Amino acid sequence: MGTLENSVQLIGRPGVDPEVRMIGDRKNVRFTFATNEYAYNEKHELEKVSSWHNIVAWGKTAEQAEKYIKKGKRIAIEGRLRTRVYEKDGKKNYFTEITMNEFMLIDHTSNDEQTATKQE
Repeated sequence: MGTLENSVQLIGRPGVDPEVRMIGDRKNVRFTFATNEYAYNEKHELEKVSSWHNIVAWGKTAEQAEKYIKKGKRIAIEGRLRTRVYEKDGKKNYFTEITMNEFMLIDHTSNDEQTATKQE
């Protein structure tokens, strides 16, 4: 996995199979991604807390994601954060997503490749 100033590394599970689109001549995939951590609640009991992330990939990474990433399959991803601002009904809205550069299958079968290549 690469090292960048704006770099995010997560391990988790996709909530859905990647949604595939063509934007111009480039393949694009989008999917939601759940990560878990454990924290103590007000009763001092350890409980699982899930966070959901929006993931997007382009080009060769999107092609590999379409082929190998499936809902519920445990994977590690590396990417960068991107926050977009858009206006709706006179109100600014912020949308944060992770642009995935690479991923590695953690739950895999012998037919799966282990690591997807970096975007072109």
